[in-house]
Amino acid sequence: MMQQELQQVKKIIIRNKLWQGCFAVLGLLSVLVGIITLITLVSDLFIDGLPRLSWQFLTSFPSRKPEEAGILAAWVGTVLVMIVTAIAAIPVGIASGIYLEEYAGENWFTGLIEINVTNLAGVPSIIYGLLALGLFVYQLNLGESVLTAGLTLALLVLPIVIVTTREALRAIPNSIREAAYATGASKWQAIWDHILPYSIGSILTGIIIGLSRAVGETAPLITIGALTFIAFLPDPPIKTEFPYISFGWLQAPFTVMPIQMFNWVSRPEPDFQFNAAAAGVVLICMTLGMNALAIYLRYRLRERIKW
Repeated sequence: MMQQELQQVKKIIIRNKLWQGCFAVLGLLSVLVGIITLITLVSDLFIDGLPRLSWQFLTSFPSRKPEEAGILAAWVGTVLVMIVTAIAAIPVGIASGIYLEEYAGENWFTGLIEINVTNLAGVPSIIYGLLALGLFVYQLNLGESVLTAGLTLALLVLPIVIVTTREALRAIPNSIREAAYATGASKWQAIWDHILPYSIGSILTGIIIGLSRAVGETAPLITIGALTFIAFLPDPPIKTEFPYISFGWLQAPFTVMPIQMFNWVSRPEPDFQFNAAAAGVVLICMTLGMNALAIYLRYRLRERIKW
């Protein structure tokens, strides 16, 4: 009887090991397929785009002639739109995350807000474009401008910032809060002096990842009327004459890198396809740079933490 039970146990163990091996092989193959596909696509993009990259390409306006076309208006517009997005989304997102995690009580209203914020993080970006078209363009009459584009992408980034802030605050041990309260600190003093310094690395990481997603968005900006061909730059935010700061650029028409790439890809001339590939290389470098900055900041800030 004991021998039969031992044989059954051995068969079960062998079968489990076999299944584990099969799943490990399938998982490894899936990862390899994804990595090889990604490397192939990126390599093809770099092979097509690198020969076209030059200082002239970065500092020239779009043109009907592919050899003279550049991405100056596109990358400047991308930077300006990202500035508005960051200014609009970061303070509101962090403040909302702090309120929901540290101040809001557990009730049905707070739960409803949490569910909706989490769901908004997964809403297709075109929905934000339609919302911005009705609210910013038609209701508030902001026009098809840099300000409208920045606020549109801020709506897209805001749920990510809120969720990231909440997760970062939730990861801080309660012992730090209790120690601050024990020394007579108020709730806000505990948050400002103790909780935020420990969680700022994770918060910044989430912010930069959210902004790096917004850099590559096309659908919401096309919806609000971004230009596909623009041969001028907005007024600079900083001037050499009084009052030194200009806000005229907020109302200027704009284009961004993904839209410029879309315009070139839709052209029949093969040389424009190489221009689009070169712009894609620049966009990938911008995105990878932002993600590398997020990793660096998280590493450097966490080095200072002593639990």
